[in-house]
Amino acid sequence: MISGASTFVEGVDNAFLFIMVISFFFLIGITLTILVFLIRYNHKKNPKPTQVKDSVALEITWTVIPLILVMGMFYYGYVGWIPMKRPPDEGVVVTANARMWSFSFRYENGRVSDKLYVPKDTAVIINLNALDVLHSFYIPAFRIKEDMVPGLVNNRTWFEATKTGTYNIFCAEYCGLQHSYMISEVVVMEPEEFWEWYHDPDAMVMEVPDDADPVLLGRQIVERQGCVACHSLDGSTVVGPTFKGRFGETITVMTQGEEREIVYDEEYVKRSIYEPDYDITEGFRAGQMLSYEGEISEQEIEFIVEFLKSLNE
Repeated sequence: MISGASTFVEGVDNAFLFIMVISFFFLIGITLTILVFLIRYNHKKNPKPTQVKDSVALEITWTVIPLILVMGMFYYGYVGWIPMKRPPDEGVVVTANARMWSFSFRYENGRVSDKLYVPKDTAVIINLNALDVLHSFYIPAFRIKEDMVPGLVNNRTWFEATKTGTYNIFCAEYCGLQHSYMISEVVVMEPEEFWEWYHDPDAMVMEVPDDADPVLLGRQIVERQGCVACHSLDGSTVVGPTFKGRFGETITVMTQGEEREIVYDEEYVKRSIYEPDYDITEGFRAGQMLSYEGEISEQEIEFIVEFLKSLNE
């Protein structure tokens, strides 16, 4: 486990170390005591059982000592936990949105990223927002974990990273079939580098090399946003209709309660991403997908369209 990556590490690790030392002490001590008793008080050495009288001193001893140890565990746990529940008044504020099965992060300047970029040695306050079901925001290297509950107001956590680098973010609450794929990263940068990234207007636009493959870019976007968790690429039916072989076809949809036929084209793809309940494909129901407006750009939709076209081949 990484040490010293955030200001919370020492407090949490001290609590775990204290509990583990006590646990190993009693594991070894009790095991040795059992072995001693097996040897010393076996049937051959003690053919006639003897009555053991009550001992008030012994009763008090094995009541007081465990009480002291448990209170010690509580103390270390409380000292490590209480700073996590007291976010500072100032810092970098980010809204973490969780949905089946991906994270996205929105900054105060409107920038949206699938990774959490933060400055080193600066308080980062995370507003936790679950868009569908219960999730959990977990960064093992920082020793923080907080449930993300749909509709819960003022659900926040915070941390202060102390080492630059890239660290894993997991969903630690089972949230459906693709729960194990709900992984992201927090990238800790030097403050100057972070603020340059934060204020760079060109960074809002996806950089595309001249020799880039739009199909591959589209696939990467679809996988990064967790689309393949609900839409298969092999023709099978999951939560939503498959992506395979649909582009350019005429499909039957329900639009505001009326059945109609439309072409599965660029306009339909864009509308399905930004207004997923507008056209509901026959055989499926509304409310299964949330809007990605503000999270997937029109430029990225163009690459997604190229990827969908490739699935017809």
